[in-house]
Amino acid sequence: MADLTTNFVGIKSPNPFWLASAPPTDKEYNVRRAYEAGWGGVVWKTLGEAGPPVVNVNGPRYGAIWGADRRLLGLNNIELITDRPLEVNLREIKAVKRDYPDRAMIVSLMVPCEEAAWKAILPLVEETGADGVELNFGCPHGMSERGMGSAVGQVPEYIEMVTRWVKQNTRMPCIVKLTPNITDIKQPALAALRGGADAVSLINTINSITSVDLDLFAPEPTIDGKGAHGGYCGPAVKPIALNMVAEIARTPEMAHLPISGIGGVTTWKDAAEFMALGAGNVQVCTAAMTYGFKVVQEMISGLSDYMDKKGMVATSELVRKAVPNLSDWQHLNLNYIAKAKINQDLCISCGRCFAACEDTSHQAIAMSEDRTFTVKDDECVACNLCVNVCPVEDCITMEQMAAGAVDPRTGRTVQPEYANWTTHPNNPGVVTAAE
Repeated sequence: MADLTTNFVGIKSPNPFWLASAPPTDKEYNVRRAYEAGWGGVVWKTLGEAGPPVVNVNGPRYGAIWGADRRLLGLNNIELITDRPLEVNLREIKAVKRDYPDRAMIVSLMVPCEEAAWKAILPLVEETGADGVELNFGCPHGMSERGMGSAVGQVPEYIEMVTRWVKQNTRMPCIVKLTPNITDIKQPALAALRGGADAVSLINTINSITSVDLDLFAPEPTIDGKGAHGGYCGPAVKPIALNMVAEIARTPEMAHLPISGIGGVTTWKDAAEFMALGAGNVQVCTAAMTYGFKVVQEMISGLSDYMDKKGMVATSELVRKAVPNLSDWQHLNLNYIAKAKINQDLCISCGRCFAACEDTSHQAIAMSEDRTFTVKDDECVACNLCVNVCPVEDCITMEQMAAGAVDPRTGRTVQPEYANWTTHPNNPGVVTAAE
């Protein structure tokens, strides 16, 4: 059987599934239950400096986006970092780590952008026996207005400076959590690396407003008639997170920078995709808040079964497996030709493929009087829209044309010698031999 044990920047855990810094990791009671359920690690909810307490709203903290079946697709939260006293959190972290020495315990931190504040809190965390710290440079609401969170994460110079302070004042591994609310994720990641970060984690939540109450005319969640932007997470952010993880993994200067992947991980397959694109482990929040801590058990068994089928014995074999196949558009092979095929045995004659293609694409699907749908190869450009709108899995597939066949749409012959050819970088319409 596959060994799911991971060693992430020297921090060992029995599996790559960690709970992200969030409400589920706010107290000892929760974290003990999480470990008992099977989670390999926990990132304790973000701690701040000792002093005036953080005050959260005493009203709705979450907005939501649902699918047609009421499945939760995304959460928008306006909750701040922990509002529990620092000394209470530290005491509980120490107690939990003592009782679960084989589980990863990371402590998320956010204090003012002053060296003295970081020097003060780091020894307190180190004394708990925690395995590492995660620097929260990503929170987009509440704390960012105070010069912390994403206010730091959006300025590479600040990231490098604070990371260097941390590395100079603690023995613990340092993970820098990056904000997605930025144009180019590579720049803050490189800044973290320059500052000495042992790893990066991403993505933190995305700046968002999920809905507006059209009676109160205020963003939701609404507090006494007012609303504020918050941080968006859940399955809906996964494509954004995958891209940002991959952008870091494919950058030569960061080829060996460990990455903890965050953003919409709900199933083992989600986790495997993050790992294939560069993540050494994954962090989960919304799935646990939606389905409870035991959701990790399906993730563990599913990833183990998948790795067994692939002949992988360690998670390290999966990490970055897909990175070499990530390409820029101009390097895609324009001589690859495919066509849509409809399996008549599976088709339920709903007509979605026809409506989508006829109205919005290439008029490449024909409908007979008895509602039999077929593909017109001479019009099909293999855009894949029909596959995506079809409600029946595998009813419509894309099939590659064999070498030597003639594309009836263009008259071009599929030539095997073009397999390694590419498009010219300055003119996508010109095909040239790859150098």
